[in-house]
Amino acid sequence: MPLNAKIALVLDMVARAGRTPYHELTPQAARASYEKSASVLEVAAAPMHSVEDIDVPVRDGASIRARLYLPIEPQWSEPLPALVYFHGGGFTVGSVDTHDALCRMFARDARCAVLSVDYRLAPEHKFPTAVHDAFDAYAWLHAHAAELAIDPARLTVGGDSAGGTLATVCAVLARDAGIAPVLQLLIYPGTGGHQQTASHQRLADGYLLTAPTIQWFFNHYVRDVSDRDDWRFAPLDGTRDAPDFHGLPPAWIAVAEFDPLVDEGVAYAEKLRAAGNAVTLVRYDGMIHEFFKLGAFVEDARQAHAQAAQALREAFDSGE
Repeated sequence: MPLNAKIALVLDMVARAGRTPYHELTPQAARASYEKSASVLEVAAAPMHSVEDIDVPVRDGASIRARLYLPIEPQWSEPLPALVYFHGGGFTVGSVDTHDALCRMFARDARCAVLSVDYRLAPEHKFPTAVHDAFDAYAWLHAHAAELAIDPARLTVGGDSAGGTLATVCAVLARDAGIAPVLQLLIYPGTGGHQQTASHQRLADGYLLTAPTIQWFFNHYVRDVSDRDDWRFAPLDGTRDAPDFHGLPPAWIAVAEFDPLVDEGVAYAEKLRAAGNAVTLVRYDGMIHEFFKLGAFVEDARQAHAQAAQALREAFDSGE
C-alpha cells in the first residue's frame, strides 16, 4: 500500500520544518523538542472526572510520578477496571505530559481508570531502571487498587514504542508474580535487540523514526552491548535469562506498515502465538511510527484508537 495521504503531508511538514534530528541533540534538548511537538496533531484532551499526579514508590527507595485519570466518579460498589500505561520515546524522551491526550482518550473510550507512568529516563537512568519502574508501578496499583476504587482483577498493561516494550516485559513479570493483567495492549512495540529485520533496513530513513535516532535512543539506554541480549530489552530475541513465554495474558498488537519496527512487532506476535497465547495483530496500512498521536489530522489514527479501546473493553468484560 502507498503511504496514507495525510501521513505523507505530515512527513512533508516535518521535512519543511527543518527540525534538528534527535540524534544530533543532547538528551535534554531532545526532550524539550519532543515535549514541544508531541501534542501538535493530537486529538483534543477529553474531559475527566479527575486527573491526579501521585508519587509511586519504587524498589530503590525513590519515587516516580504517575498520573491517574478517572473518567467518572469512582463508585466503591462498582470499582473501575484500569490500564497501566507506559509512554513511548526510546527510553530517553517522553513523559506523562506528552501522552496526556492519548491516555485521556483511553480512559473515556474504554471506560476505565488509566495510570500513566513517568518511569525514569536514560541516560541518567540506564537499563533496567525503566523496567523496574514499570513493574513496580503496576504492582503498586494492584496492591492499592481497593483504596482507589479500582478492580485489581481487571488491570491491563499497555504502551507505545518503548512503552510497548515495557508493557510486554511487565506482562511476563506480573504473570510470574501472580498478578497478571487481563490484556497487554502493545502499540508498535520495540521487541528486537539489534534492529536487523528487513523493515529496519527498508525504512531506515524518511518515515519519521530513523535508524540513527533509534541507535541514539538505545545507546543512551543500555549500559553496554550485552544488554541488547537481555530479554527485558529484547523480548523477541533476547537470550539472557529469557523466561518461558507460555501462559501470558492475551495481547492486542498494533503495527504500522511504514514503521521500522513493523517486522519485529509481527515476529513478536508470532512468538506469543507459538507459545500458546491469544494474540490479535492489527496492521495499519499506510501508517508510520507514532501515528497514534496524529489523531487530530489522520482519520485512520482515530479508527485505531477506537479499535484499541474496544480491545480494552472486551478484556475488562472478560475479567468480570
